[in-house]
Amino acid sequence: VAMAAARNVMRAVRVFEFGGPEVLKLQSNVLIPDPKENQVLIKVHACGVNPVETYIRSGNYARKPALPYTPGSDVAGVIEGVGEHVTAFKKGDRVFTIDTISGGYADYAVAAANRVFPLPDKLDFRQGAAIGIPYFTAYRALVQKGRAKAGESVLVHGASGGVGIATCQIARAYGLKVLGTAGTEEGMNLVLRNGAHQVFNHREANYIDKIKACAGVEGVDIIIEMLSNVNLAADLQLLSCAGRVMVVGCRGPIEINPRDTMSKESSIIGVSLFLATEEERRACAAAVLAGVEAGWLSPAVGCGYALGRAAEAHADIIGGAGAAGKVVLL
Repeated sequence: VAMAAARNVMRAVRVFEFGGPEVLKLQSNVLIPDPKENQVLIKVHACGVNPVETYIRSGNYARKPALPYTPGSDVAGVIEGVGEHVTAFKKGDRVFTIDTISGGYADYAVAAANRVFPLPDKLDFRQGAAIGIPYFTAYRALVQKGRAKAGESVLVHGASGGVGIATCQIARAYGLKVLGTAGTEEGMNLVLRNGAHQVFNHREANYIDKIKACAGVEGVDIIIEMLSNVNLAADLQLLSCAGRVMVVGCRGPIEINPRDTMSKESSIIGVSLFLATEEERRACAAAVLAGVEAGWLSPAVGCGYALGRAAEAHADIIGGAGAAGKVVLL
């Protein structure tokens, strides 16, 4: 990498056509980007892999980047250089991002300074790469859009992945009763260690009945839903009066009966971090950094893959046995 940097080129994963994981190609002669006005250049130590990146890569997502492109939003690393008018950061600062301009699956990445945040010393780079989209999405779903209040109950449907663990930690810290689901023994234990009061195996045939029994006649106030194309109809049966399902993840259509929302005046609310205002993003960052300081926010990192194994990481995040923490590229 040092020799490559001297030649002003770097390794980066490039996508030249939309398709399966195999379209992720590692190139070793990509020019290191220059930070422009209000931008920073980051030497990447780790980059989070998010399910949305697999949808974009496949070409089946509403937003399509111009080809070729480098995926990756959640970078953790060290500031290598700053563009004009950047005063918040200097060379050598440890940072994490919630977005990049040039793509995070690379040795270096350029990001807008207002999408970059200081990485606290108590977190390593792998954990830093697990903060951005997962924690900001969890906070947006739970607090900003879900209006969660202390004393309410939340079901995190798919709690063992990056957003799920983040939601469990935030919900527990904010005084909610936290229920989670996972698909493996390892995932279930991880969810319990990260704030859930109770966890259910969503591969068991009767697990919905177990959640109903646990929630009681009142039902669940908020459901954070990672796989709404499978679970939404069942979610509506689990809600309390005025309960809300926050749709964080979806891989296709589902048929529901709208009458199920009428009987409890319940809501189905879509969540997109992409639509957050500057003010909302700053609020997310403040809450996240306060959580790190207080000690309850600690990203759980699962599998780490070398940059050249990005295709494998994409295949595993969608087709794997079950999530157990955040997937990162190193």
